[in-house]
Amino acid sequence: MIQFERDTCGDLDAALRREWLETNGLGGFASSTIVGLNTRRYHGLLVAATKPPVGRMVLLSKLEETLFIDGRAFDLSANRYPDTVHPQGFRYLKQFRLDPFPVFTYEINGIEIEKSVFVVQGENSTVIEYELKKNTHLEPPRNLALEIRPLIAFRDYHSTTHENGAINRTVDENPGRATVMPYQGLPSLHLAHNANELRKTGEWYRNFEYDAERERGLDFSEDLFNPLLLRFDLRLERLASVIASTEKRDVANVEEYRQAAITRHRRGAFIASRSRATYSRPTC
Repeated sequence: MIQFERDTCGDLDAALRREWLETNGLGGFASSTIVGLNTRRYHGLLVAATKPPVGRMVLLSKLEETLFIDGRAFDLSANRYPDTVHPQGFRYLKQFRLDPFPVFTYEINGIEIEKSVFVVQGENSTVIEYELKKNTHLEPPRNLALEIRPLIAFRDYHSTTHENGAINRTVDENPGRATVMPYQGLPSLHLAHNANELRKTGEWYRNFEYDAERERGLDFSEDLFNPLLLRFDLRLERLASVIASTEKRDVANVEEYRQAAITRHRRGAFIASRSRATYSRPTC
């Protein structure tokens, strides 16, 4: 198991040199740094292979995450903007580990939230879960909520997106699922969820900067669109789940997807171990 503690997670320069990658077997993937700050145009929570194994498109770039404790907001995410990093959620990141997929542990005032990211094998689907693991707050909060704002790009993974008037801001709502179709001819993005509240937003977030692309002398600035907000009451339900997919999925299947991902990772580790043992075996 690969694991980094607060001393690395809280050191932004050190953290941004460490990246993770989850692949879905189709050519699609999810990827970022260990603090969730995207430094490449290729980073994203759902990079779909629209014509497997090619046609890769960044559909869901990232999630803006805010924890509310009795109305007080604590941002968990982090972004590079011109001359600043905002917000700075990495300061609350207690630990990052691959166990067997990316797991982020945030700790704020005695409240511990664990975020997991894993992909579904054989389809363009990424599962993001947040679990309330510990609550040792001096006074148990009367209100504890998590707000998530999906930021979408919908572009070839070699390109960048910029604010435009052609985007379709419509959000189709169904019980436990929201669907966006920002551009004609591109896949729809379905967000299955167990949120208590969904609110349409329709806002552009401007001037994200990607350090790795700047170093390569390429276009390193991007605008991302936020179509909606999901709010989860963590006092009613300790587990907040989102499935971002090009297919219509049901959040009730998250545990099944999780167990399949664990099994697949363990099988891969076993095969790799056997391969190394076979390769190193002495011959007569």
